[in-house]
Amino acid sequence: MRHVLIMAGGSGKRLWPLSRQDMPKQLLRILGGQSLLRLAYERLEGVVDPSRVWVCTGADYAHVVAAELPELDPANILGEPEGRDSMNAIAWTAAVLAERDPEAVMAVVASDHIMRPTAAFQEALAQGFEVAENDPHALVTFGVVPSTAHTGYGYLHQGEALPDRPDVRRVLAFKEKPDRPTAESYLESGDYWWNSGMFVWRASTVLDILRQLLPDTHRLVTELAARPERLAEIYPMLAKISVDYAVMEPVSQGRTDAHVVAVQLPIIWHDVGGYPSLRRQLPWDEHGNAVTGTAVVVGSRDNLVLNECADGRLLAVFGMTDTVMVQTDKITVVAPLGESERIKELVVEVTARLGQSYA
Repeated sequence: MRHVLIMAGGSGKRLWPLSRQDMPKQLLRILGGQSLLRLAYERLEGVVDPSRVWVCTGADYAHVVAAELPELDPANILGEPEGRDSMNAIAWTAAVLAERDPEAVMAVVASDHIMRPTAAFQEALAQGFEVAENDPHALVTFGVVPSTAHTGYGYLHQGEALPDRPDVRRVLAFKEKPDRPTAESYLESGDYWWNSGMFVWRASTVLDILRQLLPDTHRLVTELAARPERLAEIYPMLAKISVDYAVMEPVSQGRTDAHVVAVQLPIIWHDVGGYPSLRRQLPWDEHGNAVTGTAVVVGSRDNLVLNECADGRLLAVFGMTDTVMVQTDKITVVAPLGESERIKELVVEVTARLGQSYA
């Protein structure tokens, strides 16, 4: 049967202090009163039955996820006792699914992406399921047709199309985030898609690949699926590694008998990873300022001004340009918008000086 895993872990440090340890970015209701997680869940309507939607998230805020998605069976929310990167969240879920449904085919989607139109995403996801169902050796990913020479995304190097599937191509290589000239050459060639970080495969297939490439991980997640009461003991033992490094890149290099293919995803796609990408999703005034909450902005241009205080405190801005200003009940941050991707470095310093209560 078809299942979908929504990846909802991570702390979203580049959106600090909006995003905190106890309220990560995917749970913030910052887009029209809806959270990114809620939007991700609603994109799956009609794709799979809600009983086959799963969420892997941090154990500390699993209860918030349950409140945000009341339709979801609480048993389908897998709470990580600590973050061990994307491979382990996926491997744990795959082992749970394989234990319950040996024929499970699982999609892996993100909780912090904006995708439009929804219909195009759903059509591509359905095609990904079909490919994985028909080919037990296929690892399916999704390549977003690039609209710009973006330097903040990874890329997929396309190969030949599959027979009778012109929108599905072999993946020759995964490319890291490029510099500007390289990104421009990728765009001009037409041979590269943005790497969406979403996947479809048989649960048994990805577990078999792990058995070959990361046997300790395979052993531990298999044991965890059989004995979930040992979660707190077993999970921290998993080697911390991303799915790209653990599986996708080695398979694309021919290190197993599996292969990687990419389904074309012709959509408007944004990974809401930091303040610049968030600003693009919010309405602007005539001076290019995106403003939320109780704020007055005068003589300023092209700023992101976010006041999340619930007690009526004002955020007043004058004479600022290309700046992000965020005020919460506990923390205020001001930074150049172009440098705001480095806010996670600030979080490290704040934590070192003042402790975890500000993280």
